[in-house]
Amino acid sequence: MLSSELRNQIDRIWDAFWSGGISNPLEVIEQITYLLFLRRLDDLQTLEENKARTLKRRIEKRVFPEGKDSRGRPYDDVRWSRFRHFAPAEMFAIVDEHVFPFLRTLGGEGSTYAHHMKDARFTIPTPALLAKVVDLIGEIPMEDRDTKGDLYEYMLSKIATAGQNGQFRTPRHIIRLMVELVAPAPEDIICDPACGTAGFLIAAGEYLRQRYPKMLQDEKQRSHFHQTMFHGFDFDNTMLRIGSMNMLLHGIENPDIRYRDSLAEDHAGEEEKYTLVLANPPFAGSLDYENTAKDLLAVVKTKKTELLFLALFLRLLKPGGRAAVIVPEGVLFGSTNAHKALRKILVEDQQLEAVISLPGGVFRPYAGVSTAILVFNKTNSGGTENVWFYDVDADGLSLDDKRVPLLPDEKLGAAPRERLTAEEHGQNNLPDVVVHWRERDGNEVKRTRVEQSFCVPKAEIAAQGYDLSLNRYRETIREEKNHRPAAEIIAELRKLEGEIEDGLRDLEAMIR
Repeated sequence: MLSSELRNQIDRIWDAFWSGGISNPLEVIEQITYLLFLRRLDDLQTLEENKARTLKRRIEKRVFPEGKDSRGRPYDDVRWSRFRHFAPAEMFAIVDEHVFPFLRTLGGEGSTYAHHMKDARFTIPTPALLAKVVDLIGEIPMEDRDTKGDLYEYMLSKIATAGQNGQFRTPRHIIRLMVELVAPAPEDIICDPACGTAGFLIAAGEYLRQRYPKMLQDEKQRSHFHQTMFHGFDFDNTMLRIGSMNMLLHGIENPDIRYRDSLAEDHAGEEEKYTLVLANPPFAGSLDYENTAKDLLAVVKTKKTELLFLALFLRLLKPGGRAAVIVPEGVLFGSTNAHKALRKILVEDQQLEAVISLPGGVFRPYAGVSTAILVFNKTNSGGTENVWFYDVDADGLSLDDKRVPLLPDEKLGAAPRERLTAEEHGQNNLPDVVVHWRERDGNEVKRTRVEQSFCVPKAEIAAQGYDLSLNRYRETIREEKNHRPAAEIIAELRKLEGEIEDGLRDLEAMIR
């Protein structure tokens, strides 16, 4: 989590843009991202220069070329550490005429980054605003990758709270929970077909760096990590640029982030290509049949986007692949033929492992929809024995529009740095989800249905018409009241009546 000081710094940058005439939140974050990215590129070049100086050899990976650009400006001048010290007017000219043309060619021919950056535009209107924003960004500590991630997530939250562009941001701690559940491995090929700013892909990358620290020392695994592991689709070019730069800021060199209307295009070449899908697709949308990919309609005939995305995940996954995805609660119990058919496919034809119910306030302040996480494996041959249910009551933050942390930073998230007490569990269930998930084939099968988590056999789910709502199977504890004999109650009432009469007589005597 970001400190209040860092949040205040970002707020000051944001306010500077608004007062400077840029009020579109996506445009603000895009311009900030370009500048953050330029600073990151300069840091990478400085590291390479220091490494070359220490080893007394030439620079191996040069970010900024030697010599001058096509307009005769030394490439050194397009570096963050150089242009930030120029006078505002000169800085503005360099960024406009030299830095952005350089950005548009960066990444090499054929890279998805170069494809998205070809339309990068510099839209800061005045030298004064540029100088102010550059000074403010220069004050932000960017050495730690986690700080960069938290900082970026805080900026992205402003897209959602501004209520524009229809962006539906997934909270970072929910993303990390889902990543913990599916446990990405170095050989995985990971896809988010509604990637937005690439939060799921980045969280998977961070998980791999932490759990497999030697992975990047192996040439084959390192190449896979940077070139062929991560795939994200979206049909918003601005979000693709932001997502692509976000991944680069998190140290993933050439991810496959590309334009694709996932529900409208047929999936030849993408079918059964991925081993892991992580996603929070758009909810409550509707498409016409003629605008929907025919191979998805072959799985389930529906116009509802949340069902079509589930069909899409099944198309994209290789047999043996797994998925953790967020769905609106209606998917679990909807009564249409399409709802029932898709749930039956998950239970009977594939291996549905878990239904994790999330509290209604998780996506506030910009959506109050109730949701759940589905975890399943693609087998094409069944395999569901028991479905594991968990009812999350608290995710560590208040469930109102403010979403204030209820615990210290070290006790938040699915993998907190400090152990939680029983009382603190009531404020953050996420670590408990992970603990009980790992026992889903063991002790969880024996738990009663009055517990927060429990298992339900496939046969019972089938008998309930493949209803996957947790409350369908939960049992409640009924408190039995011990009723007193009627004669005892009547005797006590008569005694009370006599005491009242005595009191009234005493009162009358006092009055006389």
